[in-house]
Amino acid sequence: MTKTSTRQFRHFIGLATVATLVGCASTQVTTTGTQLSGPLCKVPDNKLATTVYWTPIWRPDQKEPPLREAAALRGMQSFFQSTGCLSPITIERLPAPANDQAPSDEVLLQRARTAQPDTDRVVLVVVRELGPKLWIGLPMIVEGGTEAVLEVRVLDAKNKTPLADVHTHWQNGGKFVIKGVKTLDHDMAEALRAVLPLHD
Repeated sequence: MTKTSTRQFRHFIGLATVATLVGCASTQVTTTGTQLSGPLCKVPDNKLATTVYWTPIWRPDQKEPPLREAAALRGMQSFFQSTGCLSPITIERLPAPANDQAPSDEVLLQRARTAQPDTDRVVLVVVRELGPKLWIGLPMIVEGGTEAVLEVRVLDAKNKTPLADVHTHWQNGGKFVIKGVKTLDHDMAEALRAVLPLHD
């Protein structure tokens, strides 16, 4: 094989490798707990005043928490402000709890009533994971993507009753898929959309 042929062959192999690493991504959602019995927006000709609280509870070795928290907030803003049925909407970050336990329903309801007496719904979003993932096996099996692990509670502020309390693991990726952090705000919004259906 000539030097020119060798260079062309190596170039071809390089392109084939890059092409192989661009795989087809799919979305998987695993949800446990008590889900909403109906769409969040099922209130005829009426908009629900909604207070959203959120807090991150990261694992001890979490990388770049500020970057992930900024993406989480953008994703929440995108999701809740695009619903068309929740208004006005207040999104407030709570301090990360020292014991890794989210506030109780009673604490959330009291806080919401103090800040916004006419609140109809209170939503708590606990972000436990938001970021890319990558596994490399042998001889050369690459599987990656992004994931979000959330705990979401929805409370009826008027009746002081819980409407949903779920834990969800949202994943988008697959074999030969490599994703970075650029889609995290979109991923956050999609994870919320999977947990909180807006319409029938």
